[in-house]
Amino acid sequence: MPTIVVDVMPKAELLDPQGKAVAGALGRQGSTRFTDVRIGKRFELAVDGPADEAVLAEVREIAATLLSNDVIEDVVAITVVD
Repeated sequence: MPTIVVDVMPKAELLDPQGKAVAGALGRQGSTRFTDVRIGKRFELAVDGPADEAVLAEVREIAATLLSNDVIEDVVAITVVD
């Protein structure tokens, strides 16, 4: 049974307060290698049957209309994992 992974991130031009908080915590922990942190969402959709083009088209539609808010987020990846 394949799984389709959908990754959603805040738009690059928008402030990510959660990411800023994590970046600040990393700095307080002494980690200076990381200059920015962005926090997104990951959805895993199990598919009953093959992950063919029709299923991927449906997932793209679901990702755009249900899993993300296109005003503030971008769907950055849709990946099939077996």
